[in-house]
Amino acid sequence: MLDKSLLGYGFCERAPYAADPARTRGRLAPEEQSRTRSDFQRDRDRIIHSTAFRRLAHKTQVFVALEGDHYRTRLTHTMEVAQIARGLARALRLDEDLAEAVALVHDFGHTPFGHTGEDVLDEVLGHCGGFDHNAQSLRIVTALERRYANFDGLNLTWETLDGLVKHNGPLIGPHANGKPVPKPILDFDAHLDLELDSFASLEAQVAAIADDIAYNTHDIDDGLRAGLLTLEMLEELPFLAEMLASMRAQHPKLEADRIAHEIMRRQITSMVEDVITVAQTRIAEVNPQSSADVRAAGRAFAVFSDEMAATDKALKRFLFANLYRHPDVMRVRKAAAQVLHDLFDALMDDPSLMKGHFWQDGVVGASGDDKARHVADYLAGMTDTYALSMHRRLFDHTPELR
Repeated sequence: MLDKSLLGYGFCERAPYAADPARTRGRLAPEEQSRTRSDFQRDRDRIIHSTAFRRLAHKTQVFVALEGDHYRTRLTHTMEVAQIARGLARALRLDEDLAEAVALVHDFGHTPFGHTGEDVLDEVLGHCGGFDHNAQSLRIVTALERRYANFDGLNLTWETLDGLVKHNGPLIGPHANGKPVPKPILDFDAHLDLELDSFASLEAQVAAIADDIAYNTHDIDDGLRAGLLTLEMLEELPFLAEMLASMRAQHPKLEADRIAHEIMRRQITSMVEDVITVAQTRIAEVNPQSSADVRAAGRAFAVFSDEMAATDKALKRFLFANLYRHPDVMRVRKAAAQVLHDLFDALMDDPSLMKGHFWQDGVVGASGDDKARHVADYLAGMTDTYALSMHRRLFDHTPELR
């Protein structure tokens, strides 16, 4: 008999409220179970081996990769999120593989040039439902990745798709954020019910909060490296000012680079411990006995305390005002937006510029809306470097994104 521990079930005892890969709701296209990996491990591995995952290495987080080798890319951000998510999952006795899978796939739908690209595609697709990076992630893993003989996409489990779509909470019902549900999500939900009115698993929730923790910390680190933020500016935030004062008292001669790293390290630790404390308290109050109980609880478990939530909002306001809307960043964003507008117009005029039979065949006989969506899919999959390279081939002048 095969040792069940080889399936990944025996490394730590899961809590009753954790997702159980042995009881997965399955995949859209049925497959035989692996002899050596749980279904959630297989999901994680498929995500890592996908083309979309590799492209993240050359997609912008905040600073375009051309500006320096040490800034976070969408891939390094994703890896940091996965590491934090896995740590939270272990502390709460969840399925670490599912938490990691959701963290690794959560940014698949991001465009080249970060949120600038998403804004451009949302604008050009405004007449046919707009663009949403979360919905685009779902399109990638259910249709656009074409690697397997028996199905399109990655054929991920219900639990991973559920976590991808709803890691930020329900999309419909009293607990939704009130925004319209993107059409690609509604279309897929008609084939596989993702229970859009319920919360996602606790594994997906820790992946979502890990995303907040990661970018709140590493965007500060990158901003300091770029010289757009200073240690003195961080003293505007009591949360960080206290850390700075403590470090300076302990290490009065510590150089600025080490101080920046210490801030990031202590900030992550403080936020992670806060989430664990709140989650443990809520778990004790609700006493969920299954992952289904978590989904039906009517509230999230993996959240910040009220005090840390206020700090999180203050950090986001600080980053928005001093980094994301810094004149140097906005200048690069404006140039990047022009690159994508130019490419969208060029591909709409001449779809043969798209490489590959799938992309060229997909516009044959397509209506205006379907054609625009297909071109947007092609653009969304581009890396920063490919978009710039294509722009240089097609246009006389391509801006320097520095």
